[in-house]
Amino acid sequence: MIPRPEHPNPQFERENWINLNGEWEFELDLSNSGYHRNYGAEDKHFKDKIIVPFCPESKLSGIGYTDFIPACWYRKDIELGKTPEDTDIIIHVGACDYESRIFVNGIMVGGHIGGYTSYSCNITDFVREGNNCIIISVEDDTRSPMQARGKQSENYYSHGCDYTRTTGVWQTIWLEYVPKTRVEWVKFYPNINGSVNIQAKVTGQDVLSIKAYFDGKLMGECTEKAAGVVDLHIDLAETHLWEVGNGRLYDVEITFGRDKVKSYFGLRNIRIEGKKVLINEKKVFHRLVLDQGFYPDGIYTAPTEEDMIKDIRISLDAGFNGARLHQKTFEPRFLYHCDKMGYIVWGEYGNWGADHSDFNIMADYIQGWIEQVNRDFNHPSIVTWCPFNETWDYAGRRQNSKILADIYFITKAIDQTRPCVDTSGNFHVITDIFDLHDYEQNPVVMKERFEPFKNGGMPYDHEGHRQRYGGQPFNMSEYGGIKWSDEKDGAWGYGDAPKTEAEFIERYRGLTDVFLDNPNCYGFCYTQLYDVEQEQNGLYRYDRTPKFDMNIFKEINGKKAAYEET
Repeated sequence: MIPRPEHPNPQFERENWINLNGEWEFELDLSNSGYHRNYGAEDKHFKDKIIVPFCPESKLSGIGYTDFIPACWYRKDIELGKTPEDTDIIIHVGACDYESRIFVNGIMVGGHIGGYTSYSCNITDFVREGNNCIIISVEDDTRSPMQARGKQSENYYSHGCDYTRTTGVWQTIWLEYVPKTRVEWVKFYPNINGSVNIQAKVTGQDVLSIKAYFDGKLMGECTEKAAGVVDLHIDLAETHLWEVGNGRLYDVEITFGRDKVKSYFGLRNIRIEGKKVLINEKKVFHRLVLDQGFYPDGIYTAPTEEDMIKDIRISLDAGFNGARLHQKTFEPRFLYHCDKMGYIVWGEYGNWGADHSDFNIMADYIQGWIEQVNRDFNHPSIVTWCPFNETWDYAGRRQNSKILADIYFITKAIDQTRPCVDTSGNFHVITDIFDLHDYEQNPVVMKERFEPFKNGGMPYDHEGHRQRYGGQPFNMSEYGGIKWSDEKDGAWGYGDAPKTEAEFIERYRGLTDVFLDNPNCYGFCYTQLYDVEQEQNGLYRYDRTPKFDMNIFKEINGKKAAYEET
């Protein structure tokens, strides 16, 4: 059975595709010399087997090698028929950490730098009828200051809030047969008054037809002769808003000549008005939880689609309405289920490990972030972009603030429809939302800190010497992290662990009430949903079993927020 058999990108899905997950030949290249030894040659075979899309550090890959992997190689032989006339064959790689090249029948056809985003290569001119050899090379230097690694440990062992590394392929690889005259991309700009504007890019010239459906019923359509980039508009027969907790989606059929693509959108807007963040012109308190997207057996990769759905469900069961998808670019398939379930999220990037004081990081960083914003633009569940998190000093050097400002302005140039947080927690340069991180464990102290802000003063800020609140909407985007472990030794969390379950719940309630009771706070994000390896401060264990009765937390989190009442 092919692992992760579902189509990896429901927002841009064609019928004619081949899933290449499963067994590949594999070899570690610990001296990083394979390229010079001609490992990309068609007659080269590798000694091990790996199960794609699971990284070689994971148990599910069949390799389970957890030391540093500077390079590795994949090979798969596939049988292809004669390429149909007027058709291109595209190979897609969902994500491969960090730098990769693709060889087809011994010829390098393309590559990509960056461990989080998708890429593709047109291999039409390099394949043949019959057997074809696909080889992928990977280079990965987790300890490089020019490489964003997220929560992957830069030390041999996992430690604190850094965990087992991911090298190489960690999302689905697939082939796609596409007409030469085809749709390249589409962006939806929904209007909650009952219409949608559409921008699409096509290759070639033909009639572009777009139809929108709701529950199988045609809601509207548009048809236009198109070439290049084209703008279209559909007035919808019925208005069904995408709301928090109600992921109402319009299905879309796109036809351009012989090309047929399935997609979807949600009718949802988000905008800032003073200190308010409005969704569909209503104040909604953001009850978020930190989700780091790690799995015991798959590390960065969910073992099954159901495992991704479960992570959303257990969050909802604990009374949260969304998550910060933290220090990692999550799979499009995960975001699809957020869209379906009305679950709001922040689109973030794994910036840790990169030297924020060195402008040279922009060479790779900017490419990956632009790719992510463009890839995930249509997801209604994403309500905030956040390209950086806690840009601490690097080797004693302060962040280059121009890096953060430039990434912020690039984000806004691509997407004016969502707010952008330049760097969550610290150190803000220019931001639509002012968020802070505070892991104070005493609810009394936390309440005292934020009482002045509740009454119109300034928010308490540990980093106030380097950033200043400017009247933006305010979010406590990391707090809590209360340690609770089944282990006597080796567990890590914030502060002293409560001695009893009752003490844990009392602390959780007290800390959370500080922000629920503050009319000038539009949301919080609790750290965290589930334990990850040695960091054991989740409400659930790493295997997603609950530590407590989640109805208690659902009641605490579900309390009416002062922000919603004002």
